[in-house]
Amino acid sequence: MNPLTSILGTIISGFVLAIIIILALGTGTLNLWSLIVWTHVLAGITWIGLLYYFNFVQVPAVGEALGDEGGPGPAAINKYVAPRALVWFRWGALATWLTGASALENMGIGLVNAFTLAPGAQIIGIGAWLGTIMLFNVWVLIWPNQKKILGMVEASADEIAGAKKVALMASRTNTLLSIPMLMCMVAYGHNGLPF
Repeated sequence: MNPLTSILGTIISGFVLAIIIILALGTGTLNLWSLIVWTHVLAGITWIGLLYYFNFVQVPAVGEALGDEGGPGPAAINKYVAPRALVWFRWGALATWLTGASALENMGIGLVNAFTLAPGAQIIGIGAWLGTIMLFNVWVLIWPNQKKILGMVEASADEIAGAKKVALMASRTNTLLSIPMLMCMVAYGHNGLPF
């Protein structure tokens, strides 16, 4: 059986290959700290990758499809792609935040120090605050409004129009915030130097 024929098989195979590489190179052990950071990065890539997909690919494509009178329209994206992408998007956001919080605790910074911007925790704390605002936007603004847009909950035409504005602005805000948030995360991992 080819593991690449399913998403789960592909993901499991990726983890197995990564562990084989660690063991084969003898570069260290896979301890709890390493596993938390690794999971944080994987979840973050899923979350931010989908955020960029929505903003740079899907939203413009749906807009184009709406204007294409002879084309298939946005129905396929809205019916088949968007709901699935939103599952990975919102759970990726939550997994990123939870593993980030766990990483802060396990690396000795602590959530309180990060969120109060204590000395030595300012840059990672700013990144944590930006990520928290983004998580809020995903679960409180984007997801409930996307359910209206995609017809998962009943909404009037006016409610759908309003939901489109709120979801788009929250998503664009997250795209904007992701840039300094990623800089803060990278900077902390490189002794305060983002580049």
